[in-house]
Order: sequence, then structure tokens, then C-alpha cells
Amino acid sequence: MKNILLATFLFIGIAVQAQSKKKFDKPTIVEASCGECQFAMKGKSCDLAVRIDGKSYFVDGTTIHDHGDAHAEKGFCNAISKALVTGEIVNNRFKATSFKLIEEKK
Repeated sequence: MKNILLATFLFIGIAVQAQSKKKFDKPTIVEASCGECQFAMKGKSCDLAVRIDGKSYFVDGTTIHDHGDAHAEKGFCNAISKALVTGEIVNNRFKATSFKLIEEKK
């Protein structure tokens, strides 16, 4: 019984650690867009999201409205853009400490 209890706590501890943080201290290029409109995430309204290594995360620290009209032709609800970000992933959300859109070269 002791071994089962010990194994259970060990498993829970490892699972909690696995969901902890992933930091981006150096500026990293990610895809940025509306999570609901472009990344097919579940949500209540248009919210800014980033896609890192194929996984999408809603963003805290900046909003979709801080970066222009989301419903414009090249806005987040109609297009996927590139952004240079720093921050960390905490509880399946990206906590941005910096977020700068990268302009397309023509």
C-alpha cells in the first residue's frame, strides 16, 4: 500500500512539473493571429494567440486590439502574422513580456 501511495505522489509530482513553464528569454519568432478565427481554438470572442512548435496558446500581456484592426484585410482575424516575442508559457497560456509584429517584406 505504501508503494502505491508513493508511486501516485511521484506521478502527480512529475505531471505537475511537466506542465510548468517554458521560457523564451531571447526574442523568438512565432506565428500570431486570432485564436478562434485562425487557429481553431475554443473561446468566447476574438482573442490574440500565438502558435509555437505547432501548438497554440492564448496571449496575456497584450491584446488583439493593441495591434491594429483585427478585422482588416491583414488583421489577426483574417491572416496569420509573424511576431517577435519574449515571455513564457504558464498553464497553457503565453505570458508575453514583449510582442512586436514583424512586417512583411514586399
